[in-house]
Amino acid sequence: MIEHADGAQTPLIDASVHIFFGSNKDLRDFLHEPFKSRGFPDYEMDWYGAPGSEYAPNTEGPNRRDPGSDPEFVGNELFSHRGVDIAILHPMGRGIMPDRHLGTALHAAHNEMMVSRWLESDEFGDRFRGTIRVNPDDIAGALREIEKWRAHPRVVQIGVPLQSRELYGKPQFWPLWEAAAEANLPVAVHIESGEGVALPPTPSGHTRTYEQYVSFMALNYLYHLMNMIAEGVFERFASLKFVWADGAADFLTPFIWRMDVFGRPHLEQTPWAPRIPSDYLPGHVYFVQGSLDGPGDAEFAGEWFGFTGKDDMVMFGSSYPHWQCADAGRLPAALSAEQREKLCWRNAANLYEIDISVDLATR
Repeated sequence: MIEHADGAQTPLIDASVHIFFGSNKDLRDFLHEPFKSRGFPDYEMDWYGAPGSEYAPNTEGPNRRDPGSDPEFVGNELFSHRGVDIAILHPMGRGIMPDRHLGTALHAAHNEMMVSRWLESDEFGDRFRGTIRVNPDDIAGALREIEKWRAHPRVVQIGVPLQSRELYGKPQFWPLWEAAAEANLPVAVHIESGEGVALPPTPSGHTRTYEQYVSFMALNYLYHLMNMIAEGVFERFASLKFVWADGAADFLTPFIWRMDVFGRPHLEQTPWAPRIPSDYLPGHVYFVQGSLDGPGDAEFAGEWFGFTGKDDMVMFGSSYPHWQCADAGRLPAALSAEQREKLCWRNAANLYEIDISVDLATR
């Protein structure tokens, strides 16, 4: 339960909590040969380091363990101090590996760690929900991971990296999306932290500074989303849901307007996607909003939030324990009470089929 600036209270589902191994050595304990003795990037082996620190203050676990690696410490922080009722965990991986078999092994290790340490935690397991990581460069391996974990009662979605080497609407990914839809698991797309074989963050190459990177990177979801619409992915898989987990819902309206303006008179070019592009958003497209998104506390924030139906698509996510860790108690005052409820818990509860008790929902 979170208390807002006006004194009102709502339940809170945090749709983006980042979890990690304590170290590379810790990760190796979940690997088997021939991968256990292989080399792979550390989490912070990326090109752009955040000024100051990658993580928010006071997020280190006991004995100075890496932030986001201790279930009891994180659970106590979220549930006792930040007003969170349910946390959606997203294991942070290493990006796309040159060796797809190594990449799949790393994802499988992250899944084993998340389930055994977090989802089955005696203390907080009932309040954690999990994202199983799959490797889009190895469809067969990804399908095995989905089959392995799909029936776990606390697994609620699968996760893939934003930094794919191909657009996610292309046919090579369709078996993965079909399996996700059949398992009733949304697909969360998240910027990776450990540098794999990543493409530049902009179509024109690499940015100069971290500030430019963090401003531009989430924009890449638009290339994936527009390609998926044009390729008819949501027409082909009617129950498929995608979660763009690094925000940028504030970009959606102008870009989908442009796509509609061009697409409306040219639908004959995509007979496999016969509706106008914006028709494919409701029920298929979701965003996680943190502290880097939207117009801030502007008087038109609520109006902008409602354009294109975004208030039915956006869920709060703190990105804990990263430096931009968001506080749900500081949402824009211009949001209506209904918008705030959808953002804080209703959209996530509906998407992930999470029961929020009546006494929490009506306070």
